[in-house]
Amino acid sequence: MSSPSPSDAQRPTEQHGAHTLRAAADGPPRPLTGVRIIDLGGIGPGPFASMVLADLGAELIRVHRPQEAAQGTTGTGMSPVNPVLDRGKRSVVLDLKSAQGVAAARRLVATADAVFEGFRPGVAERMGLGPADLMGENPQLVYGRITGWGQTGPDSHRAGHDMNYIAGSGVLSQLGRAGEAPQFPTNLVADFGGGGMQLALGIVAALLRAKTGGPGAVVDATMGDGANLLWSMQFGMEAQGVWKEGRGTNMLDSGAPFYDVYRTSDDQYVSVGCIEPQFYAEFVEKLGLADALGGLQPGHHLKRENWDLQRTVYTEAIASRTQAEIDELFAGSDACTIGIRSFEQAEADPHNTARELFFRDEAGIRHPAPAPRFADLGGATWAGGQQTAAEVGAGSAGSAPAAGAAEGPASGSATAVRGGGEPYVQPGAAPQVGADTDELLASAGLSADEITALREAGAAV
Repeated sequence: MSSPSPSDAQRPTEQHGAHTLRAAADGPPRPLTGVRIIDLGGIGPGPFASMVLADLGAELIRVHRPQEAAQGTTGTGMSPVNPVLDRGKRSVVLDLKSAQGVAAARRLVATADAVFEGFRPGVAERMGLGPADLMGENPQLVYGRITGWGQTGPDSHRAGHDMNYIAGSGVLSQLGRAGEAPQFPTNLVADFGGGGMQLALGIVAALLRAKTGGPGAVVDATMGDGANLLWSMQFGMEAQGVWKEGRGTNMLDSGAPFYDVYRTSDDQYVSVGCIEPQFYAEFVEKLGLADALGGLQPGHHLKRENWDLQRTVYTEAIASRTQAEIDELFAGSDACTIGIRSFEQAEADPHNTARELFFRDEAGIRHPAPAPRFADLGGATWAGGQQTAAEVGAGSAGSAPAAGAAEGPASGSATAVRGGGEPYVQPGAAPQVGADTDELLASAGLSADEITALREAGAAV
């Protein structure tokens, strides 16, 4: 139905790759520059995976539905464009329920290195956009799939959300305090850590094989599977006899007093994580708790029979101080104790400011910085380079771009290389729905007349 996928060398620069800004030679590299990836649609983990891939330099194209362009909402109270999750992407509007829209999508996918979808099992196949349909035309294509329950199994077609997937995998039963109901940690574990991040990793791994001469692959990323994978260390600790099933009773789940949160006198909280003997010793010394703890020696604090005493002593000591007093007392310390900050406080923190952990876009929306960070050898102090005084002074949010920083030409492109010796490329703004329809369809070889015909048929917007 579509022409074979052209090689990277054959793709016109102004069509494919030009919008995935490669930083200037003295700026940080973006490893997926030149890779085109199509997101056929979905919510939550799919857009997160595509944000990660776009941050890494891929040209990420989101296929939106005509009703999203017409109504401006998905029908669930959320805009079809999330200003953070959709940063750095491009948007094309196609009706995948129409034969014309599917044909156009297939031509677009023929120019891509990877494609992924977040539909229930079998939906993409019924559309004519399944792996057999698309990989038959391009055997090196990477085809990603993200679902809650997986492509197989008796629950594969069942609806669900993050909380349901970690409930089904067993993980949710382990989260929370002893004697209380399980506590789900918003949708971090299944949607994003277990689902979206695993999808992004799977796509990158499959791309590596395809780019080194191997075939493409179908990637089955499942939120329940991924959440289960995140529990790997605890499964191993259980086998070693140092972890038991049941929430709030173990060293890292609030069971141990030296790894918990405590209320301060001003009704704020601090985190205490002094597990190792040397960190415990410093914590006790800073707070002057040796006598109250009866001379409990470092290492003996790990024994369960000593946990109740420690919890009582820690609770009283911290409750007698404000959060600011605790932070001042432990500033620069290895006692692993720090106040629990709001995002506003975290954004203003000197360390986070120096690393530009957050940035604000032109609309003032707070974004997390792309992660991880990359530098060529010598391109940053942590990559063997030298940091100048000017770079040290530039290390604050909103700083001017580093010398030689490249500018992104359009919506969906990156905008600048950050300063301060902590390089990353700041992603471009999220696109308006359909902002790139004409240009992207033209990049897939559709003529102006074909694009016009698609619009007249309602298959493109």
